[in-house]
Amino acid sequence: MKDFIIPGQNDAWGNGIQDETDRGTPAHTGAPVTLTIDGMEITVPAGTSVMRAASELGIQVPKLCATDSLEAFGSCRLCAVEIEGRRGTPASCTTPVHAGMTVHTQTPKLRKLRKGVMELYISDHPLDCLTCAANNDCELQDMAGAVGLRDVRYKAPESAPLANHFEARDTSGAANPEWLPKDDSNPYFTYDASKCIVCNRCVRACEEVQGTFALTIEGRGFDSRVAVGAENFMASDCVSCGACVQACPTATLQEKSVIELGTPDRSVVTTCAYCGVGCSFKAEMQGDQLVRMVPYKHGKANRGHSCVKGRFAYGYASHSDRILNPMIRDSVDQPWKEVSWEEALDFAAKKLVGLQAKYGQKSIGVITSSRCTNEETYLVQKLTRAVFGNNNTDTCARVCHSPTGYGLGQTFGTSAGTQDFDSVEKSDVIIVIGANPTDGHPVFASRLRKRLRQGAKLIVVDPRRIDLLHTPHMGEGHHLPLKPGTNVAVVSALSHVIVTEGLMDEAFIKARCDLDAWEDYKAFISEDRHAPEATEALTGVPAATLRDAARAFATGGNGAIYYGLGVTEHSQGSTTVMAIANLAMMTGNIGREGVGVNPLRGQNNVQGSCDMGSFPHEFPGYRHVHGDEVRQMFEQVWGVSLDAEPGLRIPNMLDAAVDGTFKGLYCQGEDILQSDPDTKHVAAGLAAMDCVIVHDLFLNETANYAHVFLPGSTFLEKDGTFTNAERRINRVRKVMAPKNGYADWEVTQMLANAVLKETGGARWTYTHPAEIMDEIADTTPSFAGVDYALLEAEGSVQWPCNEEHPIGTPLMHVDGFMRGKGRFIVTEYIPTDEKTGPRFPLLLTTGRILSQYNVGAQTRRTENSLWHDQDLLEIHPHDAENRGLKDGDWVRLASRSGETSLRAKVTDRVSPGVVYTTFHHPDTQANVITTEYSDWATNCPEYKVTAVQVAASNGPSDWQQTYSAQAEKSRRIAAAE
Repeated sequence: MKDFIIPGQNDAWGNGIQDETDRGTPAHTGAPVTLTIDGMEITVPAGTSVMRAASELGIQVPKLCATDSLEAFGSCRLCAVEIEGRRGTPASCTTPVHAGMTVHTQTPKLRKLRKGVMELYISDHPLDCLTCAANNDCELQDMAGAVGLRDVRYKAPESAPLANHFEARDTSGAANPEWLPKDDSNPYFTYDASKCIVCNRCVRACEEVQGTFALTIEGRGFDSRVAVGAENFMASDCVSCGACVQACPTATLQEKSVIELGTPDRSVVTTCAYCGVGCSFKAEMQGDQLVRMVPYKHGKANRGHSCVKGRFAYGYASHSDRILNPMIRDSVDQPWKEVSWEEALDFAAKKLVGLQAKYGQKSIGVITSSRCTNEETYLVQKLTRAVFGNNNTDTCARVCHSPTGYGLGQTFGTSAGTQDFDSVEKSDVIIVIGANPTDGHPVFASRLRKRLRQGAKLIVVDPRRIDLLHTPHMGEGHHLPLKPGTNVAVVSALSHVIVTEGLMDEAFIKARCDLDAWEDYKAFISEDRHAPEATEALTGVPAATLRDAARAFATGGNGAIYYGLGVTEHSQGSTTVMAIANLAMMTGNIGREGVGVNPLRGQNNVQGSCDMGSFPHEFPGYRHVHGDEVRQMFEQVWGVSLDAEPGLRIPNMLDAAVDGTFKGLYCQGEDILQSDPDTKHVAAGLAAMDCVIVHDLFLNETANYAHVFLPGSTFLEKDGTFTNAERRINRVRKVMAPKNGYADWEVTQMLANAVLKETGGARWTYTHPAEIMDEIADTTPSFAGVDYALLEAEGSVQWPCNEEHPIGTPLMHVDGFMRGKGRFIVTEYIPTDEKTGPRFPLLLTTGRILSQYNVGAQTRRTENSLWHDQDLLEIHPHDAENRGLKDGDWVRLASRSGETSLRAKVTDRVSPGVVYTTFHHPDTQANVITTEYSDWATNCPEYKVTAVQVAASNGPSDWQQTYSAQAEKSRRIAAAE
């Protein structure tokens, strides 16, 4: 596909198209160097290849093994050039420029040489171009034309079949023993060895970009082919990121969607709707048919890379389970009835207004989603404040990352990460605590792994031995396998070593931090009770290992800290975040590239959901509802009076529902019955409500208790923005028309207007998400300079974006903290109330896996389930043996909250006394096990520490069977009349 179109290029926002030319080798930075190529003078940075310099002049030197996403390799010999004063014909991709160089790219000698090279390639390649899936999108085909090849004099030599080769037929029907049969094992792409030209691009992409090292080249001469070290791709170490497919210049590695649908002819640049990395993609289309998702090389978060979810797992958008028509019912034991949008919205509005009239203004509320756009989330919180007249708004962002907002707000003065993802390329020592980037944030993990291969040191603080510790060719690494729930004690012990051994950055502390607070903290952390030797029995981390890690972080150069839900989802989540901030400040690792405190947000718009005021106590921009000035500003913009009292969080809504005072809920894009803790309590709260409105793609678990279902739209069907973990505001562009008829922001507006029709309020009149963003910018200081014109011009920006920072802020706290002086806070370790004992002797912690996402609503409806079709319980061999359990056995997992059954996976990745599972599958309902304990400051649930017992089982528990039957009954849809 040659032409890429970003919709809106001629619209009012002045959108432009970035250059998609593949310049053959990566860009360099250095002193300017001037040379002459084909009689034209050009100045480029030192280190630039001759090939890239020629390309920037508009001269495309023929190439096959070169691409600008990989380092130069110089194997294909097609890019040969002549250089005056130099013998031979060097490869332009591996030849750096020098001052005064004179290069010729087109001479009779070069034309003859290139044509001969192409003849050799074509002699071992099937000539089925007209029926090949890569026809008109094949670099080998293009280069044959570029060098003028018309005849092939050579024929591949016949050789005896090798033991690992299978007889295959070429297009003429003749047997060719050297061509392996096509490997169709991967659900998303094929491998056809007959079309491999052994350019090594796929192998290098797997190594340099992804960092998996799953591919290699085996054999010699005509027998050389790409190999995966296993029977096929599906059985290999390949993680299906698609880097090899993208790098392949032929149809050797080809998306099955392209084979089935044909070559795309246009593309739309948009943003992935999975994790918090926020990768940019080109959605490549035929008409309104999505053919494939290709990572966008100018995406500032992903730099042209992707993972299996973003690259391939978009099929849920057209899955047969998707609900496309509104539905209503009077009670949850009735089947659903499909109705028109008007009838559904009228039904919902009358219910909500009636409940407020009977039970009071604060008897209803909303839940927003971190999967929806900023604009949609902003409207949902506005719905409850400006239409319902209360502050009962909450979000899954609080359920996972609210301690980040509180902890960093208290210490630094702002509630977000300090760096951009590019920063990791300058890090020398990296702490990863409570995060599993290779599974949860795989594209960032690939960049981190690249830095580790370059020599950076790694410190992992995690109860499990995560894959990052096994990065190929990694330098020194430390694993601190702490006991779940002891994060504060471990981080405090690290700080104790640094302070007592005098390893802190005193100059930074004096210049940038509150000295009184520092003296208080210094005295606290120096106490012997924080020494690694004193905490070893508590945390399970050997004192010597912890001391080595502390010294490495304090003395190793640029130190960066990355953390995830394993930090925040604890009863002391906020305390741990503040302890991490203390650690960064005392070592001076704030305010420059390669350092910082970086929360890895779980879902695509966790950061944006927080920014948009989805918490019951905060307006957009993290300003408390008590503030008269801020509240009056919103009253003026919205034209209504606003409540000054904070509203209810999700657990408070559920408690009030059980008590009979909270009766109605609008839940957009969030499945609280599967994702929130203590499933039985969530179910009881939902069952007690008189009107539950679920706005989603599928009949999720929460919809089992819903009275109104409003069909949602996917990220492919809407315009808007997401804000990723690095505060980057990325455009989401409509790829196709909404299958349900409306984008989600339109549905929320229609619901608001239906309620306002009942109450006599002024209608909302937004016509495009750009208008919503303009209102966000008018009311939210950190977004003051953001509009769609800027996002189109810059590609993306990182907030704060305002008069002081007109194109955003990649690095925070460069010259000073947002709050002025950085504030050290005493972080006392207080053990969780969740204790092990004779009944529940093990500790359960939870997490994610690469192929699945969150509650699995999207990824379970794709081929990703081939990798992970059920949740498994990881248990140490010692604990398994004590219980008579073997790998694959059904086990009963029980806590004081509930029990479930799943299959065991015996592994030493977990420590003795610790078990681990994922929460992607509703038939497991792992959260029936988790308790009601939560963070002291934010109510963030303590998902990561639950006392449990594990025993042999015969299969699903009674509760699972009862739940499954209730869910099946709840999802009945009445036949149309």
